[in-house]
Formats: sequence, C-alpha cells, structure tokens
Amino acid sequence: MFEPYPFERLRELLKDCKRGANAPLDLSIGEPQFETPLSVQETLKAHTHELRFYPKSSGEDFLKEAQMAFVKKRFGVELSKEQIIPTFGSKEVLFSLPIFYLHDKEAPIMAFANPFYQVYLASARVARAQVVLMDLSPENNFTPTLEQEADLVILNSPNNPTGRTLDLEELKEWVLKALDEDFLLVNDECYSNIYAQTPPPSILQACMEVGNTDFKNVLAINSLSKTLSAPGLRSAYIAGDATILKPYQVFRSYSGCALPLPLQHASAVGWLDLKSQEHIRHIYAKNLNLAQEILGVPIYPTSFYVWLEVREGQEFTKHLYTTEGIKVLPGDFLGYGNSPHTKDFVRVALVYAPESLAPALNALKNALDSYLC
Repeated sequence: MFEPYPFERLRELLKDCKRGANAPLDLSIGEPQFETPLSVQETLKAHTHELRFYPKSSGEDFLKEAQMAFVKKRFGVELSKEQIIPTFGSKEVLFSLPIFYLHDKEAPIMAFANPFYQVYLASARVARAQVVLMDLSPENNFTPTLEQEADLVILNSPNNPTGRTLDLEELKEWVLKALDEDFLLVNDECYSNIYAQTPPPSILQACMEVGNTDFKNVLAINSLSKTLSAPGLRSAYIAGDATILKPYQVFRSYSGCALPLPLQHASAVGWLDLKSQEHIRHIYAKNLNLAQEILGVPIYPTSFYVWLEVREGQEFTKHLYTTEGIKVLPGDFLGYGNSPHTKDFVRVALVYAPESLAPALNALKNALDSYLC
C-alpha cells in the first residue's frame, strides 16, 4: 500500500555513491537550520513539571486563544473557539482528516496537486479513495485545476515544492467551487509566513471575501514548524467549518495525538512572537533572492523551496552528490508515477543562513552546468 518515504528513497538512491569532498549541505529536507527563539525554549523548560498531566486532545484554551490571535493579526480573520483545533503538527491532521472525512462515503474521491506532500497519498490510500491528480507544470504556471467531481480537495498554497501561491482571487474561486459542488476544501498553508515581500493569503480570507463567514466546506491548516524554526515543537492548527471540526475532534480523541502541556505553553508563546517570526521570514526572503540571483531561473517568492528543472532528476541528484557533496530531492519522489511533471525536476530547500547557502548554490549551479553539457 505504501512506498517508502521520500527521504528513505533518497538514502537508497545515494547509498552506493561516493560523496564529493566539498563541505556538505543537505538541501533535500525542509528542516529550518536556525535557532528556535529563546522565548519558546525558556517557556518549554519552565513547564516541564506539567509532563505528569494528561493533555487534552482538543488543546487548552490558552493555546487556542494564541492561535486565534495569530490568525486575526496575520490574516485579519476572527475565529471562535469552535472554529479551531490545535494539532500535533500539520502531518498528523493532513493524514487523519481525509481518513475521518471519507471513511463512510461510497467510492470516495480525493484530489490534490502533483507534485505533492506524500502524506496526502498515504491518507487517500488508507481511506480507499480514488486519487485525482491536478498536475502542476511550467505550461500551466503550476496552477491546480479540478475537472471532475471530488469529495475532498487539498490545496497547498504556498505550494511545496513549486513555491507557487494562489492569489486571493484564485482562492475565492476555489471557495465558491467547493460550495457549488459541495466538496470539502482544505488548504495546507504551512508556508504562509515564508515570503519575500507580499504575504500569501489564507483560504479563510477568501471565505470572508465571498460571504462564507462560517467557512462552510472549508478548512485551513497551518504550522509553527517553518514559521518559527520549530519543527520539533509539533504545533499546528486546523481552522474553519465548525460543523466538520466538532466530529473530527471526537475522532482525534481516540488517536493519542494530544500536544503535551509543556509544548502547548511554548507554542502559545511562539504563535504570539511576531517579532521572531518576522526575523526568520527576512532570512528566507534573502535566501529566495539569493537563489534567483545565483541560479538565474525564475523563482516564486514564497515558501523556501526551488523547484529546479534539470534533466532526469534522480541522475542529477547523484551527480550533485558525487561532485559537490550536496543533497537535493528528486522531483519524482514528490510525485506519482513516472510523470514528466516531476521526473525532470529536483527540490532544493533554502533552509540555511545566507552565508552558508550562497557557496552551496554556486556549487549547485556549477554542477548543473557541467551536468547539462
């Protein structure tokens, strides 16, 4: 049913390759390499005594209130406590939500973009859903399009791996489509605080713009992992349609996915630490500009990935590793089947400080030039 996770496949691909002698950097994984803010670390330490308590799977009110304040400040959207659930990272909810929502539907259909975060496919398989892929390519400006019926659609804007962000008008069209065709629309927004200049919109904003003020058929998922360089905090939320969230929370209560109380306290501080969020965003903005300057290809100014067109992504990955000691992720490890939309690409994660990233990108460019000759 399941293929190995992309990073296991990468290890298998490179296991017989001799790593290049240059100082290695791992640009294959979207793991921020910056210090988690001290305010978060100190709060975590201060609440370790609360490990003796069972946490509520629904999250404490103080964490909900912090996340609601973030949503209001960042997106201008006011939520009620019934319209948001703190979750144990975004992967937890992206895997479990489709299983919950589709389990009692006959012949369910789930749609998402190709390439995609591989958790979507794993969840669809557990739900025994037919998968509809919305291919993203340079020819369609990496724009997802749904041309058939579906029960659940996952958008990912800003997109991993392409960086493409749907603007507010595009998101409004998706909301109206979800209402008109009566499917559940989920936007995975975990890169929404990574941008060079213009803040990406939320699907919740699009709902408000079209008068869907109770977020019917719409949910947004967001995370602190990228925003605050804190993936180990496992702090995220799902927000939107309360009529879906209420039974979903009952489902979650059986799965042991509650966020430990020390992590909830640290998370609450993190969601409200807008100064640290902005500091980290500026680093990524520099990296995005740096990548465009060095690689000389158009790069979307959102998320922290470069979706780099090469030729046979797996072969280039091995070439780069053996010549420069740098890891990237072949595009078809983020796709499905032998699709031309993915196999001729690699994903490059811009997760290091600019002074470390610049020489690595120059080495990557040199390797690409020699590879394409």
